[in-house]
Amino acid sequence: MLFASKPIGVEISSQGITCVLAGGTAGTPRVERVAHAPFSRETLQISLREPNILDPAAFIESLKTAHKQLLCPSKMISVSLPDGVSRIMLLNHEGRFKSRTEAVDMIRWKLKKSIPFDSHDTHLDFQQLTVRENGDLALLVAIASRTVIGQYEELIAAAGLSPAYIDCNTFNIHRLFDRRLSLQEEYILITLYAGTLSIVAFFEGIPEFIRSKDLSGPLATDSRVYMEINSSLLIYKERFPERPVQTVFCVAAPETAQSFQEMVTEATGIAPVLLETKSAILPGNSAPGDQTRLFPCTAAIGAALRRL
Repeated sequence: MLFASKPIGVEISSQGITCVLAGGTAGTPRVERVAHAPFSRETLQISLREPNILDPAAFIESLKTAHKQLLCPSKMISVSLPDGVSRIMLLNHEGRFKSRTEAVDMIRWKLKKSIPFDSHDTHLDFQQLTVRENGDLALLVAIASRTVIGQYEELIAAAGLSPAYIDCNTFNIHRLFDRRLSLQEEYILITLYAGTLSIVAFFEGIPEFIRSKDLSGPLATDSRVYMEINSSLLIYKERFPERPVQTVFCVAAPETAQSFQEMVTEATGIAPVLLETKSAILPGNSAPGDQTRLFPCTAAIGAALRRL
């Protein structure tokens, strides 16, 4: 692996493309170079059911432009998409699976009434989190429209690139901060990133509550953000009344971090620990090292670390 290519993470949003070239090791990751290519407002519209990319030619050109700025010959990328293109849920399943194919079929059947689009158009993936004391499997399940994901895959390929992985921002943000978060087994992570509020509660090191909401438009001080934090935590407490909240982490843009922390404190009664991108990654000679410029690369960095 002496000449192995450095991993590339790509975040795709309605604003444009962000590319990150990573290096170092899993224990001491490094950002080598970052690049951005904006979209016009008519290029991409986030949707769960409908094709997202309205101007394929502009999308391809922006992706090529951002990738070229990394000065890296590798065509393999890990892609981070907004949470709004998928549905993430936690599921308990009785018994074991004979194969992954059987597991996907059984999960699809179990969720057929709650899948928000045609079940025949469903791309489904899952991860087994743990085996509970009663023998049930705790699963993390992600579903998305094949039509939506297929369009991204097709146009990424048309740009001359190959997506090794495609997942959503919440997972990639958590991956970036995993070294810090893994020191705790019970905590709540609350993030406001690219207009999406995400709340994930962990118990004994595995997620037991996940909720994300698109709040594009309002600033972190907007009452809608606070109301969503508060309502999500009330639902969590109703489901798990025996779980006292003791540790809270939060992620937010530098310009809204202080007001966001204050909202989280008011909603939880606990002063949260602010996680900063600049503290989770080392900057290379050709990469920025300040929080203002690194924060918009958070999800792309997390995506790149998937292959580090």
